[in-house]
Amino acid sequence: MTRASLDKQPHEVATMFDGVAANYDLTNDVLSLGQARLWRKEVAKAVHARPAEKILDLAAGTATSSLPFAATGAYVVPCDFSLGMLQEGKKRNSWLPFTAGDATRLPFRDETFDAVTISFGLRNVQDTDAALRELYRVTKPGGRVVICEFSSPTWAPFRTVYTEYLMRALPPVARAVSSNPDAYVYLAESIRAWPDQPGLAAALQRAGWSKVAWRNLTGGVVALHRGVRP
Repeated sequence: MTRASLDKQPHEVATMFDGVAANYDLTNDVLSLGQARLWRKEVAKAVHARPAEKILDLAAGTATSSLPFAATGAYVVPCDFSLGMLQEGKKRNSWLPFTAGDATRLPFRDETFDAVTISFGLRNVQDTDAALRELYRVTKPGGRVVICEFSSPTWAPFRTVYTEYLMRALPPVARAVSSNPDAYVYLAESIRAWPDQPGLAAALQRAGWSKVAWRNLTGGVVALHRGVRP
């Protein structure tokens, strides 16, 4: 079993996620104290998928995040670079068009999708700016992006408690419920090293997205960033 380092070598990250695929969704529910399901609902609302739209769900893992989009009648493509995650997802929902792909070199034509979204995956990409440019490239003009990612709690006392939870409480909890607790040590470290809300908004703007805005969830533990391709 492996864990990735913060230089986020793609093969390390992919192999790490391969190793936790079977119990990944359950582990996330436990570690987030049940909040993960609420966050997914907010993503679905923000994406606002409509019948016959084409939706790219990047870093989709087992495609738990993709199902709400499919339920609207949209055509959703779950894409991930962890083959283990894709294989686990295919067992559960074989009818979805699972696609292997690297966020920095997506296997899709220009201007393919009406909306693109990535939840808790952008943080694990080696080159964030390249990934945001790729999402821009494959989105139709007027199309939208929604990014759900861990962020910086807005209330300073809670931010301190949250940081302590990540580095002290999360690893022992992960040891109890995950097949690879070291992977969750990496995930905690990557959350601490991730830009805050304005930092990610600036990265979206650099990639060309307009009307960039964000909304905090759970006091800023998670932020939903949105943008539109001009």
